[in-house]
Amino acid sequence: MSHAILMSSGADNIDFMIHGIFSYEIFGQTVWITTSHVCILIVMAIMVILAIAANRAMKHATEVPGGFQNVMELLVEKLDGIVGNTMGRIAAPKFRNYINTIFVFIFISNISGLFGLRPPTADYGTTFALGLITFFLIHITQFKNLPLKQIWKDMCSPLPPWLPIWFPINLISEIAVPVSLSLRLFANVLSGTVMMALVYGLLAKFALIWPAALHVYFDLFSGAIQTYVFCMLTMTYISQNYEVE
Repeated sequence: MSHAILMSSGADNIDFMIHGIFSYEIFGQTVWITTSHVCILIVMAIMVILAIAANRAMKHATEVPGGFQNVMELLVEKLDGIVGNTMGRIAAPKFRNYINTIFVFIFISNISGLFGLRPPTADYGTTFALGLITFFLIHITQFKNLPLKQIWKDMCSPLPPWLPIWFPINLISEIAVPVSLSLRLFANVLSGTVMMALVYGLLAKFALIWPAALHVYFDLFSGAIQTYVFCMLTMTYISQNYEVE
């Protein structure tokens, strides 16, 4: 892999930026394939390989699971439990697959720095796209499950619907949902990426073994926390639209 995909290091080259790898022309416009695109494809390839391996393991499942089968069953059971406990019995079956998928995608993306990649979630284009998906899911479920009268009442809350003074403020808070979700994930992952790039760039000759502790915090621990927070907020926002007063 070239330095465009792997984070560069060295005393004279501290690099945590997004790079263009190659470009092509479409409708007279130059479109770049960047570091983020390639890293996202790598993460997706890992997910596909894991899915195929898990599918094969389930086809040859044993009554007493062991090894890879045990790990996959435990992962699915825990994720399904989190979704079920958060979203309830009505909403959970409809969104279980989506939440589990973005959980795995975000987590693998966050910890990809352990393997020298630039985490895709350190690119705001990636996190904002995830935030927009959540935003549209929130309002699709809202219009499917709540009557317009209830939606208007919620938008005017805490005042009565006939006095919509709070409507503009509530509208701004709704529009801010994808921005807040995406910025929280992006900023935390990017800060860890910048810190590790600076450590390897400025202390390259002394960066032996001990940076592993920083990787555990910035990539593994913080990555897991941010994955959980993003998915938990997504589930909370969506499940609210199943509570009809």
